[in-house]
Amino acid sequence: MAGMLLRSMMSIALVAGALVGMSTSAVEAQTAGGYGPLQISWEVRNRFRLFREERDFLLHAESARGRSVLAAEQALAVQSDGRGWARNTVNRLCIDLAGRVNEPCTRDNVKESYLTPIDHPIVARMTGPVPVGATCAWTIDDGDGPQTSTFDCAEPVNLRVRYGRTTVATVDMSSSEGSQRAFTEIAVRDIFIAGLGDSVASGEGNPDRPIALADEGFCFRSYLGTAAAQYYRPSRAGYKGGRACEAPDFLPVWQRQSALWFNPACHRSLYSYQTRTALALAVRYPHIAVTYLPLACTGATIADGLFGSQRARDCLPSKSGSACQGTVNGQLAELREAVAAVKRRQPDRKLDLVLLSVGANDIYFSGLVADVIVDTATERALFRRSGVMASVDDARSAMTRDLPQGFAKLREALKPLVGGDLSRVVYTAYANPTLSNGGAPCPGGRAGFDIHPSFNAQPQRLAAVSNFVEGEFLPQLRALALCEGGILCRNPSTDRMTFVDSHQTSFASHGFCARAESDPEFDRQCFSATGDSFDPDIVTAANQPMLCGRSAGEYRAYLPRARWIRDANDSYFAAMTYPQGLPASQQPSDIHDATWGVLSAVYGGAVHPSAEGHAAMADAVVPAAAAVLQLDAAVPEVTSQPVPPIPVAPRPPGRAGGLF
Repeated sequence: MAGMLLRSMMSIALVAGALVGMSTSAVEAQTAGGYGPLQISWEVRNRFRLFREERDFLLHAESARGRSVLAAEQALAVQSDGRGWARNTVNRLCIDLAGRVNEPCTRDNVKESYLTPIDHPIVARMTGPVPVGATCAWTIDDGDGPQTSTFDCAEPVNLRVRYGRTTVATVDMSSSEGSQRAFTEIAVRDIFIAGLGDSVASGEGNPDRPIALADEGFCFRSYLGTAAAQYYRPSRAGYKGGRACEAPDFLPVWQRQSALWFNPACHRSLYSYQTRTALALAVRYPHIAVTYLPLACTGATIADGLFGSQRARDCLPSKSGSACQGTVNGQLAELREAVAAVKRRQPDRKLDLVLLSVGANDIYFSGLVADVIVDTATERALFRRSGVMASVDDARSAMTRDLPQGFAKLREALKPLVGGDLSRVVYTAYANPTLSNGGAPCPGGRAGFDIHPSFNAQPQRLAAVSNFVEGEFLPQLRALALCEGGILCRNPSTDRMTFVDSHQTSFASHGFCARAESDPEFDRQCFSATGDSFDPDIVTAANQPMLCGRSAGEYRAYLPRARWIRDANDSYFAAMTYPQGLPASQQPSDIHDATWGVLSAVYGGAVHPSAEGHAAMADAVVPAAAAVLQLDAAVPEVTSQPVPPIPVAPRPPGRAGGLF
């Protein structure tokens, strides 16, 4: 009865407050008499739900104040001395390294269902000219009866509010200046976002915990196979095995010092534009929570990766080296399973947004990169024979013959997942990685690619690929996403995706060849502009492979740079990744093998966006995502009423006060 009486009196007070609010002169008179614009403000705590600990969210909330995602990333990069903010966060997620969602996930010491939360933590506080020493009686009612506790008005109040319900918060403030009431409605919108796609979507090139490098060198063989065909590059710090080519060693010994992605099999990174977009939405909109499901996988094509399974990239780090996942399930199947699980528990919950980038592997983009940078005759012949390299003609043929059909099939598969409205699929286009100086193709050469003796970005091949990407591939992706340029869609009004490419202009000055005096000192001193960064003498290079004489361990993967595209040197120095997920029959005989020498230079993300590049992409995607989700729709936030407080019925015996 007390609860019913309280709710009835609250309703009367709400009506009375509305009538009072209609009289401007009355409000002004009461304000002049000592009442101020007392308000209740609230926000969801740790609202990027992938993070288990609030400190990780607060790091981004603080860095983002008044900054773009790119500026925040650059600030965090400097703050971490280039080691990267994700190196600690990677072990504090609600998704484990194998890609499994933790159900339940313990977030800030409370067990929650990750995909289907039943409540959310919020913090509420009084704002406005609150008198010193004022006391506030907080009444919280989520429909199951009000609960009241009294605090100093300067104290924030922490509580959990039910998902799918509106909670009414009322505050009666008492002070020597009089009494005043404020109330607001609290309703948390939990947004379910999935990330799909390939290496650009996953964040390839940006391990959450980069490799640590040693002062000493590590020997690789060349394909020529003679004793002289050896070269040394920096070794992994902590590696205790054989460093000379004559001292073979095996994968488990090497793997113990690997770089770490939050999903090694797919090289998923917290730095990816998809993760940064979901995180930025959570940071910028305090009344929402974001449940983010990352599924993108490096190497994915539409057929093998989205629809079908694909080969894993890396093994899970382990002391034995035995925890190796050979394949990764198709992303669409994984997403369907997650959505079905959500619907079983919360039938009204839906997938709100899909972030998507795919298509580059469908037109053999990695083969185009290999064709550009592999320059010596022996390696070119071997790679061409094994199908690793592709020409512009090969890519053009796949783009016109296969990509439209694959995209049409993908469109139909996504429709039921987003309720038939493909505008909820935000397709983010690639940036051309080969541009600098405002749009001119990079000049080519060995700079940035001298990590391997056979590499040289050959200028003519580079220009041909750059022109193809800019003039043919990127326009075709736009047409596919928007049902333009002769691309037929069943119903263009519902089949058009939301398309994002505004970041491409920024990348036109930040390709892999961009350099600046503001680049890290190590880069300027040790990565030669003429492609002579490493000591070719195998005797001296065994102890010091860098010609600059500095320790390779001084390289910082996450310091700001003019280039937003990782070159091959960056890839080796940040990740030095080998294809550990290959079947045993395809593994090289030992880790000095010539194939691993090539792959260690490119497999960890050469010619992929850096963390700065991904942040710039996120800056382009966030407004588009917010528009689709209608996050900027004007909603009244706070109501205040300078009316006397409503009496609160005595609390029943046994009900604790203080915390809701």
